[in-house]
Amino acid sequence: MVTDLDIYLFDLRGFLKLEGALSANEVAALNGSLDAIPTMTPGEWYGYVHAHQYGTTDGLNYQQIYEAGTPFEALIDHPSWIDKVRHFIGGEGTFDYNHGALFIDENFANFRQQGEAIGIHSGGFAGAKRNQYRYLNGRFMCGQVNILIALTDIGPGDGGTMVIPGSHKSNFEHPDVLKHRMAAGASVDGIEGAEEVYMNAGDALLFVDTLSHGSARRTNEATRRVVIYRYGPSYGIFRFGYEPSPALLERLTPERRQIVQPMELLDRTPNLKD
Repeated sequence: MVTDLDIYLFDLRGFLKLEGALSANEVAALNGSLDAIPTMTPGEWYGYVHAHQYGTTDGLNYQQIYEAGTPFEALIDHPSWIDKVRHFIGGEGTFDYNHGALFIDENFANFRQQGEAIGIHSGGFAGAKRNQYRYLNGRFMCGQVNILIALTDIGPGDGGTMVIPGSHKSNFEHPDVLKHRMAAGASVDGIEGAEEVYMNAGDALLFVDTLSHGSARRTNEATRRVVIYRYGPSYGIFRFGYEPSPALLERLTPERRQIVQPMELLDRTPNLKD
């Protein structure tokens, strides 16, 4: 359920921390599924899962991770967050609302090693349509709401997600951001107003993508593992041109398939008469 406090804090800060969103068994199943995937380098495929990087210092992504087995399929409409996501994407009763409103335009597991980080990005000043924050006439209509799930404990030195609370409404770019972008392997460390979010395995961070966010640099050994699902309106399109496999669509529940492929393609086969 979406509470009044959820609404207030999401509007105020741009994010919610969902403690214990997944059980220990769910976390173990997700990690087990990741362990079963052979180690890949960027550009390689394992079935419909694609190894990918945004840059060179932000870790390795396994894109289309809902193709990696039933534990990841369960995240598509997980009860810990799906009602909140649907509420903040919004659009019900408007021209935008179609087939349950939601679409996942990107979903991936991220592996971040010692020394890696991702720089700060987004913010209300940017005005991007894809990830806009909007509240109008008593309802939310956000362009993209993310769920970031910790599969390992993330504490000091682990390269946690960093956010600037309230920056989803900012009219100006943070003055420290440019120098951080120009620094090699930029992170969000040292930017005034940014907060690092510590999480236990199984916690989830729900945030509007308009929020200025990035990560601290990981200084500890071992690997930070998170999974990110990005939700938007049903008329969206895959960010990197991926498509769900026929096998995935065949085995999904109708509710999950509607989120993965909200718009069924019309049969264009000509109706020829003999």
